[in-house]
Amino acid sequence: MATRTTTRDTSSRATLLANADVREKLFEYIRKHHGELQRHWFDQIEVVAIDGANLSLLVTEPVRLSYLQRCCVPQFTEAACAATGRLIGVQFVGDRMILPANKSALLASNTVGPNGSGEALFDEQIQLSPDYVFETFVVGPNNRLGHAAAQAVAAKPGRAYNPFFVHGGIGMGKTHLLQAVCQEMLRRDPTTRIVYISCSTFMDVFHEAVRAGRMMEFRHRFRNADMLVIDDIHFLSKHEQTQEEFFHTFNALYQGGRQIVLSSDASPSEIPDLEERLVSRFNCGLVARIDRPPYETRIEILKSKAALHGLSLPDDVPAYIAARLDSNIRELEGALTRLRGLAMAHGVPITLELAKQALADGRPVDVAGGSTQPTIQQIIDAVTRYYDIKLSELMSKRRHKSVALPRQVCMWLARKHTRFSLEEIGGYFGGRDHTTVMHAVRTVGAKTQTDTALSSDVTRIEQSIERRVIAK
Repeated sequence: MATRTTTRDTSSRATLLANADVREKLFEYIRKHHGELQRHWFDQIEVVAIDGANLSLLVTEPVRLSYLQRCCVPQFTEAACAATGRLIGVQFVGDRMILPANKSALLASNTVGPNGSGEALFDEQIQLSPDYVFETFVVGPNNRLGHAAAQAVAAKPGRAYNPFFVHGGIGMGKTHLLQAVCQEMLRRDPTTRIVYISCSTFMDVFHEAVRAGRMMEFRHRFRNADMLVIDDIHFLSKHEQTQEEFFHTFNALYQGGRQIVLSSDASPSEIPDLEERLVSRFNCGLVARIDRPPYETRIEILKSKAALHGLSLPDDVPAYIAARLDSNIRELEGALTRLRGLAMAHGVPITLELAKQALADGRPVDVAGGSTQPTIQQIIDAVTRYYDIKLSELMSKRRHKSVALPRQVCMWLARKHTRFSLEEIGGYFGGRDHTTVMHAVRTVGAKTQTDTALSSDVTRIEQSIERRVIAK
């Protein structure tokens, strides 16, 4: 008996050592070849089994597990093959698997209607990112109220601030706050039924429900949630039928003491063509505005983002980047991405000189050290000012010429005056596809050759942008 026990113990130790060796090689490969995936919490992932066909990785936190299953399987499979020296698959497993039986509407797949049969009315919900939690949200004078209110909502849903309405420009951290509320509520009570969806998807689902005669299922889905979270609620603008339905959904949730969380690029009273009764209801809770982060906050944001990805930054690097970029957080993230890519490509550590080179690659600098390339936000500001339209209209799905043309001009100018890719530009304009940006670039490019009025408009806008860049 003693011999058998000793043999089992020896075998177990050998397995643990082998797993540790594979794990070290796997994450070394990830860091070297897929640095964009690297997160500080990867240290908590364990190799729990290696059989003939699969390498099993244990991830005990559900949102992280879902993220890895959704976004990282190909890269981890590639790394596993390199680490083991053979063809092998990767599966991420957790102590609590994410199944439809779980009451969390956010993490479960909506595969059946309330009667238990038929196709799902919709299954497109915004997926939670493990990056967007309260612990990684950098608090500054620009967002202190929104952050405090979001924490209160997560701690006392339906009682602290209901509804909670947060608004601000592009890339200010609104989505981060919304997702942090969701994740904190799920951490406190994993059975919480959360519906987290974009306003454009809400409208699409509503129209599909009307067309298919499935309004009962639609209402059951949205009015029985413990918390309804809708991103970019300003897209309700000018959609009277959808506003009517959302009004009744809002009332049902509010009267039932269920939490409502909304984000927008404008305050309720500034959303064009929004019914007064909705404006009144949005204003009856807490309305928090998020502004551009000041210099000190931008430095802390850069440090936080770098720590999240396991990047080591000398103190002068975030200070330099924060001084050069001040429009929004996405720009800061883009600068870090370029900096990391440059360091990996050349196999060198991150330094101030490398940071200068990375920013020069994204935004050309003149010999005096000033930026000669505008940001996308500066382009958007100039276009909305020139055409006298609201940002919410520019980002909407409206195709009327009064909105579509300025939007296309924005995309054309962004493509001409920045080094962002078509995909990145599309992301700035409501997550549009790169083919939409390509069409806009071609359309405006062709029209400026034949339409003297448009050509004159574009020239004036470019002059306005140039003056702002120089003045800055």
